[in-house]
Amino acid sequence: MNKSMSSSLNAAIEARHAGYQSGFGNEFASEALPGALPANQNSPQRVAYGLYAEQISGTAFTAPRSHNRRSWLYRIRPAAMHAPFERIDNGQIAARFDEIDTSPNQLRWDPQPLPLVPTDFVAGLSSMAGNGAVDAQSGCAIYVYAANQSMTDRFFYSADGELLIVPQAGRLQLLTELGQIALEPQEVAVIPRGIRFQVQLPDGHAQGYVCENFGALLRLPDLGPLGANGLANPRDFLTPQAWYEDREGDFKLIAKFGGNLWQARIGHSPLDVVAWHGNYVPYKYDLRHFNTIGSVSYDHPDPSIFLVLQAQSDTPGVDTLDFVIFPPRWLAAEHTFRPPWFHRNVASEFMGLIHGTYDAKATGFRPGGASLHNCMSGHGPDAATFEKASQSDTGQPHKVVDTMAFMFETRQVLKPTRFALSTTTLQPDYYQCWMGIKKHFNPEQA
Repeated sequence: MNKSMSSSLNAAIEARHAGYQSGFGNEFASEALPGALPANQNSPQRVAYGLYAEQISGTAFTAPRSHNRRSWLYRIRPAAMHAPFERIDNGQIAARFDEIDTSPNQLRWDPQPLPLVPTDFVAGLSSMAGNGAVDAQSGCAIYVYAANQSMTDRFFYSADGELLIVPQAGRLQLLTELGQIALEPQEVAVIPRGIRFQVQLPDGHAQGYVCENFGALLRLPDLGPLGANGLANPRDFLTPQAWYEDREGDFKLIAKFGGNLWQARIGHSPLDVVAWHGNYVPYKYDLRHFNTIGSVSYDHPDPSIFLVLQAQSDTPGVDTLDFVIFPPRWLAAEHTFRPPWFHRNVASEFMGLIHGTYDAKATGFRPGGASLHNCMSGHGPDAATFEKASQSDTGQPHKVVDTMAFMFETRQVLKPTRFALSTTTLQPDYYQCWMGIKKHFNPEQA
């Protein structure tokens, strides 16, 4: 690499990482004022600048060191300082997932439209499906969001699970207790359980997806035979630097607790952490940096090769939640049906499309839309895709471009909500995409 190319690459990396710390699961440290971070201890008798020391723990105190997640925050006021919480209306957020019978039918939805009235990120959340239970800390909830108003005097946190946010249209500015995250489509962010934050909309509107993980914290998967490198690289995960606001007013703190929304009055911004250190942190990742693995001989490997993050269960090799993506990539397998094959799966799959088209569906699956294929429900390429791929030339490599799809996959059945099954975006004729598949069977011809 020549000097100019090296300088350009370094400049691009510095620009991408500006305002962030790099790495996954690291012990980070950051301060917005010099000397705000105590040296050599966590809870001094008096913290610099008159701050309060406060620990937030995302795992049990006695969790093994390799799994323990906690951060020490040095803030203007402690998090306990607010009026009592009172129940408020959940909107389209479902507290339970057993209100309606779950069928084995394949389901697909068009994109959720933008609201007609001012709606912020929290008010714009609509539950689509879920499983498990928040009080058992197992399972997940899946939402779509559509918003047209920034949060200004409202702040939010989920005590039920960490939030994996997947923008599809419109940028998000996530103001968190530990710093700011600028998020755009084809990037994702994770806000840990209990971390307070606010969502602003630089473009005035935003749509996308959220998965709330009730179980073990998301982590990078082990690579096994792949070795040390590949898939999502740890250094591409970015955690913000310390940032704070010292703002007083008549604000609302919204908590998701036990599946329901609760609200408390708070006289100051809870985003008042001046310094912090630890490994329980919000972070973001650019999906376009994923190091895709694929076959260079024949056949299509299992979709686990596209795994970005996982939440492990107590059963080895079986996760409570997988976050999988299908990015642009080269297909080079010879004598092979290259798109995703027909299959039935013990897991349940909720898929979304962030950008472009999905290579297994010629029509009907639009950016911002979603599909659900539950345990052992057959699915795969539609009729048009099958016919085209069956006749294509596999002697030449082909690049799948202009696409970014993803999947939330779980070991339990995903139960659609009443909203999901009654919304006008539900496609009643989704099954028709397979009804045109032709019978080619001929016992006289191999």
